[in-house]
Amino acid sequence: MTVVSKAKLKPGVVTGKEYQTLVQACKEGGYTLPAVNVVGTNSINAVLEAARKNNSDVIIQLSNGGAEFYAGKGFPDSFQAKVLGAVSAAKHVHLMAQHYGVCVVMHTDHANKKLIPWVEALLDHSEQYYRETGRPLFSSHMLDLSEEPLEENLSECARILKRAAAMDISIEIELGITGGEEDGVGSDDDALDNPSLYTQPQDVLQAYELLSPLGHFSVAASFGNVHGVYAPGNVKLRPEILKNSQDLVQATHKTGPKPLNLVFHGGSGSEQSKIEEAMSYGVFKMNIDTDLQFAFAHEIGEYVKKNPKAFQYQIDPETQTPYKKIYDPRKWLRAGEEGMINRLDEAFRVLQSAGKSLAQ
Repeated sequence: MTVVSKAKLKPGVVTGKEYQTLVQACKEGGYTLPAVNVVGTNSINAVLEAARKNNSDVIIQLSNGGAEFYAGKGFPDSFQAKVLGAVSAAKHVHLMAQHYGVCVVMHTDHANKKLIPWVEALLDHSEQYYRETGRPLFSSHMLDLSEEPLEENLSECARILKRAAAMDISIEIELGITGGEEDGVGSDDDALDNPSLYTQPQDVLQAYELLSPLGHFSVAASFGNVHGVYAPGNVKLRPEILKNSQDLVQATHKTGPKPLNLVFHGGSGSEQSKIEEAMSYGVFKMNIDTDLQFAFAHEIGEYVKKNPKAFQYQIDPETQTPYKKIYDPRKWLRAGEEGMINRLDEAFRVLQSAGKSLAQ
């Protein structure tokens, strides 16, 4: 049974209790928010426009590579580019989201062991922002230590969560391995027939017992999902693993239903029936990246094909027609944005979040 949330939130970036209210509304309402990887203001603005169009809240996230690109590929210090790019993007979203009239979760994506310093540097910036505004820059950060031994994974997550929780920041952890690669984290070698692609509910219970006293967290539990798009039949999704994890925690600790906040990675190209089953088990967030990259690129490619001469000549050599209004970046970048928006229309519909924004 789904419940329509009566909670209302101010539009803009949600953190702390507001973020938790949004997560709970998703779980009780049986819907999921798309989490979109962005690389610049074009992709951020497209996500905000699509969310407003569909009256849905949304999750905007940056990988380390996306953050570095946001700062500029020519930035002289790669690590600082990753940090300052993420900070700059977060400040852009803080400024614009409230005016688009939707609630936005500001998140950073996969950070493996070597990227923990990146997350800690972002926490430094959030601490400064918190002192100035009473709010953190980010709603949550993901720690992907799934390649490390479970004890190391959980102890490091606990260490970071203690610091993050002091600023009302949540963390997302990964148990089991999501196949494929996401911006240098993971490997395509993991994509198929790997038992590590299936999280053990007992591991989820151990995480719950360690982390729940410390602060708010979510779990990317692996149930055969992979990053990227693979041929039909190659990926064997088992969403029942999510149900088993929820049931174990609920039975062990006598909680209410769906005590875990679950995340679905590798959502691009997944079967709708498997998505809907995962949603029914308390998945509030589904990552969509590959499909949106293609949607953006495809529409730009179509625009170029329709106007080939404009991308070869400033002035037509035969007719002397100027092409400035066609090769203007605002034209073809807008085509890419519209491609993303159209694909997000589908995502909001499939994930059943359209029309359910908590913003007022």
